[in-house]
Amino acid sequence: MEQNHAISKDGELNVQKIDNVVDRIGEDRKDEILSDFEGFKSYLAKRIKLGEGIGLGEEQLALAAEKVADYLAAKEAPRNSEERLLHQLWKVGEKDERHALAHMLVRLAQEK
Repeated sequence: MEQNHAISKDGELNVQKIDNVVDRIGEDRKDEILSDFEGFKSYLAKRIKLGEGIGLGEEQLALAAEKVADYLAAKEAPRNSEERLLHQLWKVGEKDERHALAHMLVRLAQEK
């Protein structure tokens, strides 16, 4: 069962599995999460707390956020103005800028 998760029992993050994990979220649940930006931040905050609880640091959390953002930019249409802005920033950003934005998204969700 561990092969289905992006984080192993020993707390190691495998960002290569994140696409598969996100793909398994049902369309109704994705709509629920993404339809409202506050809801998205809340969902992200819960996932960050879980990650912190098993010992992930900010860098690992930002790498995961970066991978999720790549997925969203490639496969999901923005559903509100905040997501449209993030999508546009992600598209025009260089790799280091995207990584910095991922760090900011983690911090934004931690404030929740």
